[in-house]
Amino acid sequence: MPPKTFTEILLGGLATDGGLTIPEAYPKVSKEDLAAMRDMGYRELAFEVIRRFADDIPAADLKVIVDKTYTAATFRSDDITPVKTLEPGLHILELSNGPTLAFKDVAMQLLGNLFEYALAKDNAEINILGATSGDTGSAAEYAMRGKKGVKVFMLSPLGKMSPFQTAQMYSLQDPNIFNIAVKGVFDDCQDIVKAVSNDLEFKAKHKIGAVNSINWARVTAQVVYYFKAYFAVTKNNDEKVSFSVPSGNFGNVCAGHIARQMGLPIKKLIVATNENDVLDEFFRTGAYRPRPETSHTSSPSMDISKASNFERFVYDLVGRDPAIVKALWQQVDGGGSFDLAKTPYFAKVGEFGMTSGVSSHADRLKTIRQIYEQYGVMIDTHTADGFKVGIEHREVGVPLVCLETALAAKFDETIREAVGREPERPADLVGIEKLPQRFEVMNSDAEAIKRFIVSHTG
Repeated sequence: MPPKTFTEILLGGLATDGGLTIPEAYPKVSKEDLAAMRDMGYRELAFEVIRRFADDIPAADLKVIVDKTYTAATFRSDDITPVKTLEPGLHILELSNGPTLAFKDVAMQLLGNLFEYALAKDNAEINILGATSGDTGSAAEYAMRGKKGVKVFMLSPLGKMSPFQTAQMYSLQDPNIFNIAVKGVFDDCQDIVKAVSNDLEFKAKHKIGAVNSINWARVTAQVVYYFKAYFAVTKNNDEKVSFSVPSGNFGNVCAGHIARQMGLPIKKLIVATNENDVLDEFFRTGAYRPRPETSHTSSPSMDISKASNFERFVYDLVGRDPAIVKALWQQVDGGGSFDLAKTPYFAKVGEFGMTSGVSSHADRLKTIRQIYEQYGVMIDTHTADGFKVGIEHREVGVPLVCLETALAAKFDETIREAVGREPERPADLVGIEKLPQRFEVMNSDAEAIKRFIVSHTG
């Protein structure tokens, strides 16, 4: 497609042909840039990273948006994403201190303010259509509730999220928020979002936008905390750091990939999957085979069989050739798979620092117990996947940062099973499961979802 500005991409979601958007080139940071960034606070660092992508937003405006987003009031401390050291060389990057206790808040809170800014300029409106396997939905809804010119239609798989996750979304009573519980799995929800977005006439007429990790602005915002963590665990910019990232839709680790491409000294990006191990299979074998069925696990936000953002990484892997990516994804969209094992591309995976591993329910229980007993720190099920796989790939002399993607409070059933006690939760979220819930149950049917959107947008 013809190049577009950051703001146009922000509001558009998917590209016109159903593909994902990506910059023509990644901005690079020099040694001098890294030296200047090292002692910055989160807001200053976020402005420095994001302005390199959002170059169509005046610097003064962007600074106001960033400063308004990343506050102690919203993220429970001025550090926004603190790093906790468990032992020398082993760290947790705390990403779950926002309103919904999940890493999605870090990007979604910015997205809410960016949407409001961009829409106000043209006195415009947008109808956000999203799909969630657990955390994206609540993070989007909390970021967009009450925003002028914004309505949110969020699809989630009926009965497949934790009671806490479900309550966070369905208990919201804001008139601009619509929760749709789809009879199916997350991939069904994601397929509906893609189908609606690919109906260009409908998308244009009803001003459909996206907040899933397919939204480029979300990935941009997530790049920031890789810089933040790198500076927190190193003394100088000659050191390398590895990150272990719980992965479902590949958005979080994609942001790490972009930080590395920009010049942040990252040694390894460790992709940690659960039983839905499509990504692990690719990084081990070169075969990308979305499964016909998605397993329902105790780390539900990773219960995904088609990783949307993986398309962005493969684009870089195949030398940024859109024709190759298009051919590969035509196979995937047709219900098939692809295998790069015998191509020169697969040999380059190591050059991008990517490696992977898989974790089971038993592994999660063991890891949660181990981290709690050894360090007195309670982690959630997804973070446990990250720790289990990360420690398998840990190297002497290279700091390992495991990304915390949610607080344990969101998955109390598994925490009880692991350590025999209730996880703590912030006071303002005690008893959330008892609040009245508002949602619609619908079949997995894109046309029915379209009709619902039309009837609620006027």
